[in-house]
Amino acid sequence: MTYVTNDMPLAKVLENDPGVANILFDYGMHCLGCIMAKGETLAHAAHVHGVDPEQLPTTINSYLAGKTGARA
Repeated sequence: MTYVTNDMPLAKVLENDPGVANILFDYGMHCLGCIMAKGETLAHAAHVHGVDPEQLPTTINSYLAGKTGARA
């Protein structure tokens, strides 16, 4: 399993697990299909949307860990 980091492009995060889209929607990131998502990093997207850039990957990685029974 690939855990996410702040330097990963949004497109890569979604490619690894499309279910992450629901988390991003919950954080107000509704433009996941826009051209910026292909190159914009998770940290930059968080900053632009007023989201704590440290909390977002933690939340996503907790979700991913729960799917596999692993720990993030």
